[in-house]
Amino acid sequence: MKTIFQTEVTKIKDGKKFLVTDEVVREVKLTIFVNKRRVGALMSVPIDLKELAIGYLMSEDIIENVDDIANINLKDIDTKNFEVHIDAKVIEANIDRLNLEGVIVSGCGRGVSTQISKIAIDAAVMKDDFSINAKLLFEEMDKFYGQCPLYEQTGCVHTAKVYFDEDTYFIGEDIAQHNTIDKAIGKARLAGIDVSKCFLMVSGRLSSEMVAKAVMHQIPILASRTASTCRGVNIADKFGLTLIGFVRGKGMNIYRNPRRINV
Repeated sequence: MKTIFQTEVTKIKDGKKFLVTDEVVREVKLTIFVNKRRVGALMSVPIDLKELAIGYLMSEDIIENVDDIANINLKDIDTKNFEVHIDAKVIEANIDRLNLEGVIVSGCGRGVSTQISKIAIDAAVMKDDFSINAKLLFEEMDKFYGQCPLYEQTGCVHTAKVYFDEDTYFIGEDIAQHNTIDKAIGKARLAGIDVSKCFLMVSGRLSSEMVAKAVMHQIPILASRTASTCRGVNIADKFGLTLIGFVRGKGMNIYRNPRRINV
């Protein structure tokens, strides 16, 4: 399915009103089934849907390892609905918890997530010595948006990037910020990358559920051009995450754990 839809819009510019053809991003519903059990549904741009499902399930601690996945099958139901069917070894208790304890997150749309639960991320404190040079983060943030074709075309999506090295990085684009993280991490995990040796960049704010996803996957550095919420800072502090905001030009604000950024 094409990710871009062309439509006629009325534009007003320089005191004139006229019709133009514009491009908008498509939005579909992805329903996730695990071992024939419906786990949930997400609204998404119709790309990287398998990776989105895997990233989401691993963020929620339903699937622990990629090796636990036996089969992934994506079905195109109609133009607005997709299903992904996954056969895997799962933690059944966490599927039940998702249904019982899910909370409305502050991301785009009505998302239900429990990854900030104490049960899910207890004892996940990051004590590693992984670090990067500040220059590398500035350079990659400058490249970031130019590597995101949907953003370039529409300006209507959020983006995320998992960076391992110059030749190995993974982009996620979607209407919802939390989906972009799941897509990028899903791609990295399916590629066999050790994400504990990566850093994560996102286009939007560093709210609690964004920070918690990095913690769940043990990604030690999370950075954005924008700010963090108070709860995002508290989660980073508790679990040893290096949290960075306002990465612009030659400046950045390191909210917590600056030891991983070298100058």
